[in-house]
Amino acid sequence: MSVEVLNESGVELDVSGFARLARFVMHRMRVHPEAELCVKLVDTDTMASFNEHYLGKKGPTDVLSFPMDELRPATDGEVEVEGILGDMLLCPEYAAEQAPSYGRTAEDEMHLLTIHGILHLLGYDHAEPAEEREMFGLQARLLAEWQGVRAGEDVE
Repeated sequence: MSVEVLNESGVELDVSGFARLARFVMHRMRVHPEAELCVKLVDTDTMASFNEHYLGKKGPTDVLSFPMDELRPATDGEVEVEGILGDMLLCPEYAAEQAPSYGRTAEDEMHLLTIHGILHLLGYDHAEPAEEREMFGLQARLLAEWQGVRAGEDVE
């Protein structure tokens, strides 16, 4: 899987760790091994600009996802479809500010948002209560799996 992580946020982060996490999630979600993803870590001003331009909302947000080829997770018996998963913007400053309100560290919040953004790229949403239960349950499971393996296992 091709995962490019660009850190333009001004915050010191483990870029290779985010790439490993993205590949881990894509693998768990049965995304084609040749799929492509770009994750850009940005500052609050850049995020606010994108949020207003693309969603018409003022101010920064934590994560924005821009799907490309509308890839979906393969189900049992299906072959994964090759293509470009899309682009995702994450704002580390915003994530760090909101993390305590959810009882998470800034790092755990960034990991959760990475998973959340990838799920959006795969067509998951949380506009309706049933969708929210499915998506948030899935992201909690993926985060727990990541936390369980990241200490010692090679997850690339």
